[in-house]
Amino acid sequence: MAKRKRLIAPTDEDLKALDAEFRSETPMRPNPSTAPIAQVAADAAFASNPEPAQSRLDRMDAERLRDAQDRGLIVTEIATHMIHTDAMIRDRTVLDADEMAELQASISANGLRLPIEVFEAGGGGYALLSGYRRLLAVRALEAAGAGDGRYTHIKAFIRPATDTATAFVAMVEENEVRANLSHFERGRIAVIAAKEGAFENTESAVNELFAVASKSKRSKVKSFAEVFEMLGDMLRHAESLSERRGLRLAGALRQGGEVQLRAALEAGQGASADQEWAVLDPVITAIEQGPRTSPKMGRPRTAGPVGWINEDTLKLASGVTLQKEHDGKGFVIRLQGKPVTSDRMDEVMAALQQVFEPK
Repeated sequence: MAKRKRLIAPTDEDLKALDAEFRSETPMRPNPSTAPIAQVAADAAFASNPEPAQSRLDRMDAERLRDAQDRGLIVTEIATHMIHTDAMIRDRTVLDADEMAELQASISANGLRLPIEVFEAGGGGYALLSGYRRLLAVRALEAAGAGDGRYTHIKAFIRPATDTATAFVAMVEENEVRANLSHFERGRIAVIAAKEGAFENTESAVNELFAVASKSKRSKVKSFAEVFEMLGDMLRHAESLSERRGLRLAGALRQGGEVQLRAALEAGQGASADQEWAVLDPVITAIEQGPRTSPKMGRPRTAGPVGWINEDTLKLASGVTLQKEHDGKGFVIRLQGKPVTSDRMDEVMAALQQVFEPK
């Protein structure tokens, strides 16, 4: 049987020698409290990216700045002569002299609080997206020699190049919020935007340009768009048309009154909005009191009898049924049928006004 070798415990001197040899082969960690794996990760990160911490922060700030510039979020100053206002048809046709004077006084006293919006155009210039009145006010101050050169430049956001439809929407939104457009201006810009190819047709233009408006308001815009399309080249005071007058005019045009109305305007329009309306009003009244044009129907109707069904119900050949009711508070007229649309109801309201407020 083999003899077992006796194990002898190392002495203190042997242990110290072993410890000294181990320490000489293993480097000391800078921070004894750091776990070895954390130190290894730090060393690896430093080896792969030796860039100093401050340099990395500066680079990240520069990247964020470039991203903000690309998104059009940085305000810059642009020479006013480098901005073109004719890149887009403007929605506002008339600038009130008193309002412009107030705007110039405000900019002179307090500076331009809200920058304009532009996008880069060819030749190193910029095309105006929004802020038409502010730009004109600053240019007027510059032309008047005010500010000792302060008004040669204007604060602006340089927005990314955008499609025409988005540009029209931005322009209209700004004026709707800051200075309401007239009814005629709303209709006009919808027609022009459609003709420019930004939208499929005028109806699509109205629905997208005035997307946040109520259905009733969009219906009125469409009515004024018809006025612009048929009479915009002849009306001298179209921007002064009230809502009621504009809707009556649109109703007369739908009844085929374009020829009569144009003839009346050619004969003499008058020097003011009221005089121009005095020329149109008799023609519109005659059209309203004349026979109504039945809407075109796709297929022959197979409806029942036409006329008074009873003493409270009247059925028209157009497919509209009128029913009179009394609920104790007053009379109610109920209208039913496919031809009853928002535009038609506007005409009905205007006609009722003429009944109870004849001129």
